[in-house]
Amino acid sequence: MKSALTALLAAAALISPVLAAPALAQDNHAAHAQPAGHGHRHADFESGRFHVRVDGPEHPVGDVILIPGLSSSPEVFDALTDELKGRYRVHRIHVQGFSGAPAEDNAEGPVSAPVAEDIARYIREQGLEKPAVIGHSMGGTIGMMLAARHPDSVGRLMVVDMVPFMGAMFAQPGTTPTAESVTPVADMIHQGMANSPRDQYQQQADAQITAMINTESLRAGPLEDSRTSDQKVSAAAFRELIVTDLRPELTNITAPTTVLYVKFNDPRMTAEITDGIYRASFAGLPAATLKRIDDSAHFIMLDQPAVFAAEVNAFLE
Repeated sequence: MKSALTALLAAAALISPVLAAPALAQDNHAAHAQPAGHGHRHADFESGRFHVRVDGPEHPVGDVILIPGLSSSPEVFDALTDELKGRYRVHRIHVQGFSGAPAEDNAEGPVSAPVAEDIARYIREQGLEKPAVIGHSMGGTIGMMLAARHPDSVGRLMVVDMVPFMGAMFAQPGTTPTAESVTPVADMIHQGMANSPRDQYQQQADAQITAMINTESLRAGPLEDSRTSDQKVSAAAFRELIVTDLRPELTNITAPTTVLYVKFNDPRMTAEITDGIYRASFAGLPAATLKRIDDSAHFIMLDQPAVFAAEVNAFLE
């Protein structure tokens, strides 16, 4: 299996790593701004890592935690929230430093791991009973951390377009990728992201966001999210994603798990190669349900909202 995985990852290294590409962005907006008319409230929870928008009935059939990706806003889940909030209580995580939220405790060091730890605390302090957790991109990494490190806290897990070791995409072809072997690359990328001139940084970000959303009319929101995120927080979070290898921890996940993914955005990467990469990447969690969503780029919830909602409903029920 290891040699097969190495070969698949070497093939994957041919492509630009947009699987969880940085939505690179800039200055902070006002903290915890609540859009008028959205009907949600903010959870009574103290954390310097994130704040939470809550929607749903007084007596829900269950709780669902939604975790957006790098430099993304909870608003990427607006359509799904509208679909679910009549039955479920929906908790949308807004990571500090992303999409206008001040960096606070995320101003230095890693982001995903401490966010996962604080979500575990949120579940405990809010009295949530085994909520379903759905994470997109970096949010998928956070979801896997949460389910692996706090298995009794998660009722079921959905990972949307993320592998347990993104750093494998940055390894030298023909080598066996490890967190240690990709650390020099991660450090170089981090320095470039954190210190790039603003215009250069944003130009790259806009190109990456555009490549991650096929539906042109829906790109404006994520582009604005990226432009209003903290550049250094995004850089540090992306470095952490590259050097985080969750494959050894997959065996700790006891929650039923579904993985939705799309074909890599490169004509040389066929659907079959993509399928093979995901099967090999999640070999440590053989009970996971893996499903490729066609005709979509990285933001499945935007490119295929009806399909995504149907998959989430099936996952929850």
